[in-house]
Amino acid sequence: MSGGRRILIAGIGNMWGTMLARRLARDPRVEQVIGIDTTLPDVDLERTELLEADIRSPVMARLVPATEADTLVHTGILWYPEEGKPARALHDINVIGTLQLLAAAERSPTIERVILRGSAAIYGCEPAGPSFFTEEMARSFPLRTRFQRDVGELEGYFENFARRHPRLTCCMLRYQPEIGAGLQVPLSRYLSLPVVPVQLGFDPRLQLVHADDATEALVEATMNPVRGAVNIAPSGSISLSRALRVIGATELPIPHPLFGPALARLGRSLGTGALYGDAVRLLRYGRGVDNRRMREDLGFTPRFDAAAAIEDFARHSTSRRLAPLPGVAGILEGLGRMR
Repeated sequence: MSGGRRILIAGIGNMWGTMLARRLARDPRVEQVIGIDTTLPDVDLERTELLEADIRSPVMARLVPATEADTLVHTGILWYPEEGKPARALHDINVIGTLQLLAAAERSPTIERVILRGSAAIYGCEPAGPSFFTEEMARSFPLRTRFQRDVGELEGYFENFARRHPRLTCCMLRYQPEIGAGLQVPLSRYLSLPVVPVQLGFDPRLQLVHADDATEALVEATMNPVRGAVNIAPSGSISLSRALRVIGATELPIPHPLFGPALARLGRSLGTGALYGDAVRLLRYGRGVDNRRMREDLGFTPRFDAAAAIEDFARHSTSRRLAPLPGVAGILEGLGRMR
């Protein structure tokens, strides 16, 4: 299609970047998709040009303008450290990498829209927090963990970038954690354990985005972005205890002072690494966000509400307890002795 949209995806090597490219390739409004990452996807992506590059590199200042893209979508913000790498590496990729990418966008005469796939961690997880945070409530509570502080720093830079460039439509998507039967992320692995450790005396309300809705929201924001922050979350919430009953998992209550060390021991198997502190707070206090702006301004209504996302996960994960993650059985046995 001549004269259609040219969309540049930073982080195309991850699941969300790859899924976005696949969806955009089928959209007749899109002329071309260009993807950048250090590790490129090993799947066939139609109408997609792949460029192997690190967004932290100064070469981005020349590469981004050369693509002649009108839309930049950054899906490469990492929520969990890569195996064997310190949590500090997340800061380099998430904050330094985003800064380099925004600096490159400044030099591009064709960029009109910038969309970042961020995190609702900006709100924190607090016992005194509201049932549902609106977009205006960011930083209402202290940013207590390293990842929350990184998200806060990243959002600060992005807000300054948007103010300096009012001609650009800049949109920050604040995603709640995702869930899906085939999704290899810590929360899905946690809920797939044969015995699930929980914090004694706490039953957090959770809002987990179904993986299909997570992708569709990103597509909608790419094609029809709005200015400012937008919460990406299902409607409603579900308690952890109810979610585990739906899934059919067995709870292992652990006194909450011991839950952090217990989750740290599970961290490598779950993929949380050094960020288990964020999971501890989420699984103690929960977090809900208001999705009104997503539905009304962005124009996207999720197919699954919070309860339905868990039900679909349970329905398509019937084999999850047949093959526990490597090493988890021994860890769970040790956790049982900690009670």
